[in-house]
Amino acid sequence: MIVDVEQKRTRLSPEARANQILEQTADLIQREGLAAVTMERLARDVGISKGLVYNYFPSRDALLAALLKREQDQLRDRGMAEALAAETLEALIEGTTRLYLEQTHERSAVILPLLDDPSVARLMQASLREERDRTIRYFVRAVRHEYGLDPVTAITAVDTLMNLTGAMGRQVAAGMVSVEDGTAMCVQLITGGLEKLARSHRRSFDQQADR
Repeated sequence: MIVDVEQKRTRLSPEARANQILEQTADLIQREGLAAVTMERLARDVGISKGLVYNYFPSRDALLAALLKREQDQLRDRGMAEALAAETLEALIEGTTRLYLEQTHERSAVILPLLDDPSVARLMQASLREERDRTIRYFVRAVRHEYGLDPVTAITAVDTLMNLTGAMGRQVAAGMVSVEDGTAMCVQLITGGLEKLARSHRRSFDQQADR
């Protein structure tokens, strides 16, 4: 009996098909690098037509931007769960930093090339800025509650310390620091810096009050 292969092929929902293409893209980047990603290659690897790939993602850059967004969304969702479970600011910093460094360690072969690609960065600029601003606002509220810093000082401190965490992520991705050690260093640097900043802030406030 001759089996019609086309009839046996499983039809996926649009969401499942898009995720399948993104998964294949991530796998290809991990195995062969960003340069290996083409719409033709993905179509062949997934077993669909190139036209169908374009139906979901109008360009290669749009596909790569969608993959980066998915990685960022997954990190945000995991981080929010960690934030809700944290009972102290130090626990919040430790938990979210660990999650970030773990994902960077596990997915650096995918995330870092995407972040370094100018075309992807341009498409994702607004989304990444919005995500960063949302994170800053959340931590600013927590830092102000814990240390009593004024808004400008708290915003500046949190923004700067986020850069420290990002730099540590690249150290972890390069294999120079373990996730465990990187997390511990970040927590010490961040909490120590905030505590010293708060003491300086209080001392300045007391001096002004004495005048």
